[in-house]
Amino acid sequence: MSHDPHAMLTARELGVLGCPICGMVCRAAPQGVDVECPRCGQALYARKPNSIARTWAFLVTAILLYIPANALPIMRTKTLFDDRQDTIISGVLALWRAGSWDLALIVFVASVVVPLAKIAVLVVLLLSVQLGWVTGRRRRTRLFRLVEWVGQWSMLDIFVVVLMVALVQFSTLARIDPGPGAAAFGAVVVLTMFAAQAFDARLIWDAAEGSLHDD
Repeated sequence: MSHDPHAMLTARELGVLGCPICGMVCRAAPQGVDVECPRCGQALYARKPNSIARTWAFLVTAILLYIPANALPIMRTKTLFDDRQDTIISGVLALWRAGSWDLALIVFVASVVVPLAKIAVLVVLLLSVQLGWVTGRRRRTRLFRLVEWVGQWSMLDIFVVVLMVALVQFSTLARIDPGPGAAAFGAVVVLTMFAAQAFDARLIWDAAEGSLHDD
């Protein structure tokens, strides 16, 4: 029997579902019937329900909060002689002027570049699915894997905020309070993580299902 490598059946076409938790392969049920993994009890779906809508919801909210996260003060430092409020960018500039260019670079990348890059990549992936792009699927899949990998280090953004506070030289009479930008910044980190989890990367391949060739 001959097999066409460009017409191999997908799991959905074969009527099976893979458990994302334990990896067990199960037979799919008729449409409208819920299926659970018999091994671990995880709900199984051929595609994540409302993946695009939920990802857009998390992403748009993250985009809206990204502006105050960078524009509002992230911390307030009060001493006997000074009362200073710093945003993320002003903190980066202060570290740079103090000669700590390496720390300034870490803060800038972790707190500005990484969240913005995650948002941009997810927007591109969503648009590619909705517009039915059939080229560059492997590259887009790698981008999604990169976003997932970066998501494992998302708490680094919060750690950087703590690091900025710890680096402030203050006396026993000093006081540091978080600003409104800190809450917005933390929300951006969490929302981008939720957006990546809500996105179903299998949708990237649905536009050209049944073909393994990627232009």
